[in-house]
Amino acid sequence: MLVDDKYFLGVDVGSVSTNMVLLGQDNTVKEALYLRTQGRPMHIIQEGIKLLRSKIGKSAQIMGVGATGSARQLAATLLGADVVKNEITAHAVAASRVNPEVQTILEIGGQDSKIIILRDGVVSDFAMNTVCAAGTGSFLDQQASRLGIKIEEFGPLALEAKNPVRIAGRCSVFAESDMIHKQQLGHSLPDILAGLCQAMVRNYLNNVGKNKDIRGPIFFQGGVAANPGICKAFEDELSQPIIVPKNYDVMGALGAAYLAQEKVASRPDCRTQFRGLNLGETQFQAKSFDCTGCANRCEVVEITQDGESLARWGDRCGKWSAVGVAGIAPGTSEVNLKEEQQGA
Repeated sequence: MLVDDKYFLGVDVGSVSTNMVLLGQDNTVKEALYLRTQGRPMHIIQEGIKLLRSKIGKSAQIMGVGATGSARQLAATLLGADVVKNEITAHAVAASRVNPEVQTILEIGGQDSKIIILRDGVVSDFAMNTVCAAGTGSFLDQQASRLGIKIEEFGPLALEAKNPVRIAGRCSVFAESDMIHKQQLGHSLPDILAGLCQAMVRNYLNNVGKNKDIRGPIFFQGGVAANPGICKAFEDELSQPIIVPKNYDVMGALGAAYLAQEKVASRPDCRTQFRGLNLGETQFQAKSFDCTGCANRCEVVEITQDGESLARWGDRCGKWSAVGVAGIAPGTSEVNLKEEQQGA
């Protein structure tokens, strides 16, 4: 059990993983959880809170909560978050706190990837890829499984390559076909894996990183940063060292915790909206319905507790969004990231 009794909680809920970080009063990470979302974000958030409670004890205090990730609205509603920000902001804040000199963040997660350009600690540009799975963690997992190796063995094997093969990396289907063809020709497994790493990095730089001013120091964040084969491929392509921070896999959650700390400190009473460590046993219900009020036919999501509506979102006009979530405007989506970032 942890000895501190006051923490700031950061939660990053994505399509593949749900990450939670407990930030101590000395600004160090006291506990970090990396959980598989498994298509059940509400359940996993509650399970994560139960795990944290078992580690910090019932007498511990959560001083503030920050939420980020693709399911940040849902997380904010369940947790009673004090601040809600997009992943760009959260990752940038975490990296800047770890190293104020960082100028580029390469982030590759389970199903998306992004690049963030910082200048003097401020986000000046970014790009995201959420359309194709090529070059993401889920694709690597799939190929490792197909080849009969553990994902943890993927990177170390790639580093053993003597002559990496050339693989088309712009599409996951073509990349897999190319790999199968190279196997049939008799190329070694390390050469094929190293070739895939190089293809993924080329695809990332030509797509997500296209026309970006990539300067060092460069941070590599997200679950794929655990793969040394990808790290080496980035270093070879960019001719610069790649830094993998200590908490590379939970940097979004860490940034959310730092943002919660700042938000609560700005309040006169410094009080949090957190629902409490017992929310793991709280019964939440989620439902959705189509609004027929106009031709848009918006799909509205509603979260309730004991029959009481906590939040609704998904409508374009605000008709159903009568119950707001802290820090989120109705209809916020990734296409609004630049506007949201400018107001962060």
